Amino acid sequence: MTLEILTSDLLAPLRHGFFTRRGGASSGVFTGLNCGPGSSDQADVVTINRTRVAEALGLPLTGLMSVDQRHTATVVTVTEPTETRPVADGMVTNHPGIALGVLTADCQPVLFADHQAGVIGAAHAGWRGALDGVLEATLDAMETLGATREDTVAVIGPCISQSAYEVGPEFLDDFMAEDPANARFFANGEGDRMMFDLPGFGLHKLREAGVGTAEWSRHCTYADEARFYSYRRSCHRKEADYGRLISAIRL
Repeated sequence: MTLEILTSDLLAPLRHGFFTRRGGASSGVFTGLNCGPGSSDQADVVTINRTRVAEALGLPLTGLMSVDQRHTATVVTVTEPTETRPVADGMVTNHPGIALGVLTADCQPVLFADHQAGVIGAAHAGWRGALDGVLEATLDAMETLGATREDTVAVIGPCISQSAYEVGPEFLDDFMAEDPANARFFANGEGDRMMFDLPGFGLHKLREAGVGTAEWSRHCTYADEARFYSYRRSCHRKEADYGRLISAIRL
C-alpha cells in the first residue's frame, strides 16, 4: 500500500505532509506506518517506516529529525541532522535538506512556515504543551532565524476532536487559572464530565500569538481508525501500546 500524505495549500510549495497510518510495514496494534521509536514495535520496522517518510520528502533517513517529546514548551533550533533526539517538543530551522518531524497519536501536530524568510517549524502540542506555550515558543524561535509572525502560516494536522475528548473538572481548572475565557473550549458532557476542544484551543493560541494564517485539517484521530492512531482509543480498548503518526516539513 502506498503512503497517504495529507497536505495543506498554506504550506505549499514546501515539501511537507501529515502522514496517515497507511502504507507502513508495522503489524498488530501498530498496523501501518508507525514512526514512533519510543513504541514497543520492532525497531527495524519503525526504521523502515521512517525511511519511507524521509524518501517521500526527498531525503535520506538521516535527514528526518525528530525530538524526545515530553509535553513541554521547549523548542530547539536545528542546524544539521543528528542521530540523537534532543528533549523538546518543537523544532525550527532555516537550513535546506532537513525535515522536522513530530510524532502524535491524538495530540496536535503543528507545522509552520514563513515562506518569505525561508524558516520552518514543527511542534507537538498536546493540551499541556499548548497551555504552557509550545506554540508561542516555536514562533519565538522562528523569529530568531528571521521569520515574522504576520508572514508565518501554521497548520494543525489530525488530532483528537472535541466530540471524543472527555475530561474531568480538574482539567478545566488548569485552563481557567490561565484565563477564565478558556471556558469556551469546553462543552458539557455526562455528569461532571466535559468535552475539550483541543484544536479550537490550538487555533486560538496561534491567532492570539499573531500568526498570519492558521487552520486545522479537521481530521479526528480517535474517530478514523483506518487512517490514524489514537492513544485514547487504545486506552479504551485496553491495548498494550499504540502507533505514532508523523508530520513533517522541510525547506
